[in-house]
Amino acid sequence: MTPSERRRLAVDLRSVCMRISRRVRFSGAGRDTLPPHQVSVLGKLEKHIRTPRELAEIECVSAPSMTRTVNALVEQGFVRRDADPDDGRQVHLQLTPEGRKTLSAIRRSRDEWVRSRMDDLTEEECAVVREAVDILERVVSNT
Repeated sequence: MTPSERRRLAVDLRSVCMRISRRVRFSGAGRDTLPPHQVSVLGKLEKHIRTPRELAEIECVSAPSMTRTVNALVEQGFVRRDADPDDGRQVHLQLTPEGRKTLSAIRRSRDEWVRSRMDDLTEEECAVVREAVDILERVVSNT
């Protein structure tokens, strides 16, 4: 493959990945109740208790923007704030049981959306998709 063909492939790959990501994020459960940025924060809290500042850094947003997102998630009962026992100015955020349940439902719905798009693929095409996923996983883990 020539350098020019590789560049074109990179453009096409980026474009299709972005379209898939957008379609998955805006489909299924949670679409009408939780914007994608709130779902992303729930995902970041799934395995780790974090501070609002940590979340803002991870999500590459300003502290005030993250505060608004966290406030909305707390109001909906998906996230709980706990005071830091060593520093009263600091708070720790964690998912509530309702937040875990909601995140799980959103993921199931998104997975089902992707699965349903594969219904018309042949066995051979599914094998190609499997191979592509493995290759893309390797590409992403090299960063």
